[in-house]
Amino acid sequence: MLKKLVIKKSLRKKCLTSLLKPWMRLASMITLSLTLTACASMNSDWSNESGQTPRASDASKGSQSRNAARAPRVNLDKDSVGNLNAPYDDLWDRIREGFVFSDSESPLVIKHVRYYSERPDYVDRMMSRSSRYLFYIVEEVERRKMPMELALLPFIESAFNPEAFSRAKASGMWQFMPATGKHFQLSQNVFRDERRDVIQSTDAALDYLQRLYKMFGDWELALAAYNWGEGNVSKAIKRNQAKRLPTDYKSLKMPDETRNYVPKLLAIKKIVSDPKAYGLNLPVLENHPYFVIVTTSKDIDIDLAAEFARMTLPEFKAMNPSFNKPVILGASEPQILLPFGRAESFEENLKSFQGPLATWTAVKLGSRETVDHLAQRLNVDANQIREVNAIPRGMRIKPGSTVIIPKNEINSDVPMYLANSGSLMLEKDIKKAASTNSAKTTKTNPNTKAKNTKTNSNTAKKSNTSNTQKKSTEKSDAQKSNKKPSAETKVAQNPKKSD
Repeated sequence: MLKKLVIKKSLRKKCLTSLLKPWMRLASMITLSLTLTACASMNSDWSNESGQTPRASDASKGSQSRNAARAPRVNLDKDSVGNLNAPYDDLWDRIREGFVFSDSESPLVIKHVRYYSERPDYVDRMMSRSSRYLFYIVEEVERRKMPMELALLPFIESAFNPEAFSRAKASGMWQFMPATGKHFQLSQNVFRDERRDVIQSTDAALDYLQRLYKMFGDWELALAAYNWGEGNVSKAIKRNQAKRLPTDYKSLKMPDETRNYVPKLLAIKKIVSDPKAYGLNLPVLENHPYFVIVTTSKDIDIDLAAEFARMTLPEFKAMNPSFNKPVILGASEPQILLPFGRAESFEENLKSFQGPLATWTAVKLGSRETVDHLAQRLNVDANQIREVNAIPRGMRIKPGSTVIIPKNEINSDVPMYLANSGSLMLEKDIKKAASTNSAKTTKTNPNTKAKNTKTNSNTAKKSNTSNTQKKSTEKSDAQKSNKKPSAETKVAQNPKKSD
């Protein structure tokens, strides 16, 4: 009886164990999972959803960065999942979140913060101009995983003016020199200067900055090279290395402009981070694109394009400052930037318009020619040619030049080979200059001429009087001596008769 009871208990225990075993395994798995989650939350380097190394700013931002890296949470009692499509309502918040550079309280940074804070109108104009272009730049900087401070660089370079032009011939929002622009394939011809193109110049500037960072391994040195030139920064580093001195930005000897370059950028960063602390206000910038790119294969006058988009000419040019001439060439596949609300209007008016879209075309000269001769040959107004091509008087056009002329019914749109490579070469009109100088030489003052005539007349009178007196004296001497004039005297009076 006792033996049966023991066997029954043993069987019950085995059954209970077999029933509980799956639940025990599940409990252990949950415990392990919770343990790993706790470890991950204690160590920010444990994992990274994107599979990339955390940015330098993550260590300095502490828990804020760790919270930002976690999956978004939505309290459905207070919020909606639909809002997850726009993590930032304000573009400035998005910019602040991407800052990487360490804050600086150096005297130069404080100096430039004070400069900007004392000029609120100037800062307001800069910030207002930036509203057209900043979203695109932020998108590109973020896509390339670059420090967001670089999106603020046009504030320093050009005050966000895409039409800025320096005495050193740097042009555009990013201030590209002609040679550097060509190196980064920014077209510069009669019709377009892509150094002023918002899209093309931004892409080229970020390419350049990335290359400089790879070269120097430091963003401050990369920025110094962007301003001063990579060759100059490399030489400054070598000089310090030879003297066994540090080679960071603060230790290098450089021009004042470059020395103040990074501090200016850090000053703008401070203002963007906390504008109210400096008595400034930033304009409201929504976190969405400001413009859309449209294109057309047809030539179109700029003033007509602005009319189609229901924009003033200055507004249109502010969005499209790369177009040099009053006509946009379809053969060059132009990128026309228009605000979202204007693009639909442009499309509708372009498709419904029945008249000529362009009143200008272009020709390439095969030989040297003056403006007047060209105008006469093509039966167009010479003054129009001078004005639209910016040709000064006294200059003639070299062979191979592309010249903008008024378009008639016979002319077609400008072909691709001219649209992409047109250039204008001038020289002094030598014949005209020579004739002008000759006229200046022969032209005399009437008073001087009269004076010269009077002087010549007096001289002639004096000469005649002297000859008369000489003849009278010789005759008197001959009479006194009762002799005829001697042969020597005759020869003196008539030298042609002498042997």
